[in-house]
Amino acid sequence: MTTLVTGAGLIGASFAAEAFKRGERVVFLDPEPREDFLRAKLGDKADYALLRGDVRDLPALISAIQTHKAAAVVHSAGLIGARVDAALYTALQVNILGTMNVAEAVRLTGVKRLVHISTFGVYDGRRAVNAPVTEDFPRGGVGRGYAASKVAKELLLEAYQRQYGFELIALRPANVFGLGHFWSGSSGGEKMQALLEAGLTGKPAKLKTADTIANEYIYAKDLGRAVDLATTAPTPKQAFFNIGNGVVESFEAVTAAVRKLLPDLKVEIAAGEPGKSKTQPLDISAAKDQLNWAPAYGLEAAFADYLRDLRAIGPGAKTRLLG
Repeated sequence: MTTLVTGAGLIGASFAAEAFKRGERVVFLDPEPREDFLRAKLGDKADYALLRGDVRDLPALISAIQTHKAAAVVHSAGLIGARVDAALYTALQVNILGTMNVAEAVRLTGVKRLVHISTFGVYDGRRAVNAPVTEDFPRGGVGRGYAASKVAKELLLEAYQRQYGFELIALRPANVFGLGHFWSGSSGGEKMQALLEAGLTGKPAKLKTADTIANEYIYAKDLGRAVDLATTAPTPKQAFFNIGNGVVESFEAVTAAVRKLLPDLKVEIAAGEPGKSKTQPLDISAAKDQLNWAPAYGLEAAFADYLRDLRAIGPGAKTRLLG
């Protein structure tokens, strides 16, 4: 079987590493394909195709599915965080029009299952949270381009699925981290890599005040396994699933976990606007019950694994992996 993955980034590559274990072939569609990054993540012998294409191009999506006989689509392409607000019109085209094109391509080609990578950022940050956040918590209301586009994407896909009947599973991961190049704009993931690289080189990690919020994280390899299960599991009772560690980690806990591996870590925090900390973790019980998924990596184990990957690439991984 073949799966088309939109976006050849950290999440898509992490899924592919799991898919290869069961003999799956993966086709990546990305506007800036980076062969060096995929080789670093997947190895030289991995069975994948890498196509240059944009999710705003519906004929390219249809051609990729039909040419490679894809039976499933994993939609991970899109712009993240501040990159959305920096060029709002273009970013919304990529995120919203691109998602509509993915859904239309799935409809026109008869693909059975679409797995969409959403975010815990869809939850309404204006509301009080007094317990772990379940999938029925209200969406929207955060007033930022990225979160607004992610809510719009979910609503659009729900409408398409209801009208045309393909299988839809959407994952809402916590802040994803792992060895990457962060071209799409993941400031949280970039922060984690900056901390490890600083500990390796002895140079201070230079972070923003907003980087010091308490947050929930998910290691990319755990998320890759969740995406693989979402692609292959029997049709679950619900469509949306939280994917997290079930723990809100303070910035002090994050840096302490890094210092256990790299005691010389130094951090410099620039003055600036503080971000809003998470107060409650995601409730991940539905993913455990219906997808048979649970995180395998706690924060310290994830950093230890991440550090092995980072040492194999060497300092300056972000620049090296951009190709």
